Amino acid sequence: MADDLVHAGGSQHTTHHRTRRRRPLAGRLWTGSSRDRRASRPGEGPRPPDLIALDEADRLKQAGLEQLRDLYDRRHIGLVLIGMPGLQKRLARYAQLYSRVGFVHQFQPLSGREFQNVVEHELVQLKLDSAMDTAVLNSIARVTGGNFRLIQRLFAQIDRVLTINSLATVTTEVVDAARESLVVSAL
Repeated sequence: MADDLVHAGGSQHTTHHRTRRRRPLAGRLWTGSSRDRRASRPGEGPRPPDLIALDEADRLKQAGLEQLRDLYDRRHIGLVLIGMPGLQKRLARYAQLYSRVGFVHQFQPLSGREFQNVVEHELVQLKLDSAMDTAVLNSIARVTGGNFRLIQRLFAQIDRVLTINSLATVTTEVVDAARESLVVSAL
């Protein structure tokens, strides 16, 4: 499984619309923080962002997609939607938003060396021994199919299984238990 990246192009200049509820901006990044009301230039009010990158866009419901389409239309911004495989097919069923898609990129599964580097990084993050049995590596590769996002989700579950069971070593049994608790949406 590979992640899908969908980009809807936006223009360089933005338009300012008066709305009752404006979200404060820090420079050109939309932070949503009510404490930061800095303007992008002295004497100007807050500016809307030029680009919004949204991860896990596959989790959005129809109403959320409609809000993104409306935001894209009114603010003339760029949108980058990142999600699990199937995001493009789901957006294709929503013609009002899909007609604005500039391009779609599907990430390929990690190569053997990339996979090993990501697994070693995850082990370091969990403060576990980076020396891992080949059977465990193969089990992780089988469960994730080299998908970077699934590797991260699996390791979050591996950490949970290790903590609950007071274990210090990742085994194939731990990987299988973590796999069973993974929630992977089928789009």
